[in-house]
Formats: sequence, structure tokens, C-alpha cells
Amino acid sequence: MNFNWKKKSSVIAIAGAILLTLAMVVFSQGPGGFPGGQRGPGGHDGLGPLGRDLNLTDDQKVQIKKIRESFEENTKSLHEQLRTLHESEPDPLSGTFDEAAVRAAAEARAKVDIELAVARAKMMSQIATVLTADQKAQIAAKHAKFGERPPGPPE
Repeated sequence: MNFNWKKKSSVIAIAGAILLTLAMVVFSQGPGGFPGGQRGPGGHDGLGPLGRDLNLTDDQKVQIKKIRESFEENTKSLHEQLRTLHESEPDPLSGTFDEAAVRAAAEARAKVDIELAVARAKMMSQIATVLTADQKAQIAAKHAKFGERPPGPPE
């Protein structure tokens, strides 16, 4: 099997940057913010750094909230699949090792993880369409500050 490691590394780097951005949004919410849509700590309508740092308009907040809620609804079954797969995994401490079963479980999880990564990237792309050029520049500057490349086409 021939792998294009440079292309694969670029895809992984982009996916990592997207996941980092999403994680920043999710973990900044604190209790009651994400995914319930309630106001999180600081009263930023559950939008975390986006609401706090980008000076979003009320219209942008509403659009982003709808995008996020759509993502949550569309990925609910994928999260349930992951939970089910995790619960049905072979127990590695059972005393017997079945490589085929472990491999099959890992491959099944990987397929769901791929679908979730695509859905997250789609969500972030939709959010980007709501932002102004200045707001996108602010996000890019934050990524640069933390040593991460912003999501974009590979070089």
C-alpha cells in the first residue's frame, strides 16, 4: 500500500487545527453552556471565545448557534454509535486476546471518527461564512500566537 505521507500529514495537521478550535469553543463553555445553548459563565450565549473575543453581532451569534445546534443534531447518532462501539469492545484485561476483534472494533471506531471529523470541519466552514474578514484575521492571529496553523489549504 503506497501512502503519500506529505499529503496525509497536511490533512492530519488541518484536522488537528480544526479540532483544536472546536475544543477551545467547547471547553470554554463551562457548566450549562455547551451543548444546552444556555448562557455560560460570563454571559456570552454559550459561544465562548467567539462571543467574547470577536465582538460578534447579535445576528452572528444567532447564526452560529443555529449552525452549532444543527451539528449537534446531525452528529447525535454518530456519538451514540461511538458509545455503543466502546461499550461492546473486547476487554483487554479478560485474559484472552483476540486481535481480529480488537482490530475490527478499532476500524469501526475509526470510520465513525472520520465522519465526525468531516462534520466538525463542515461546521467550522459554515461558521467561517458568518464571520467578517477582520474576525477571521483575529482567529488566524490567535492560532499563530499559540503556534498552530489556522485551517486552510495545505501548501
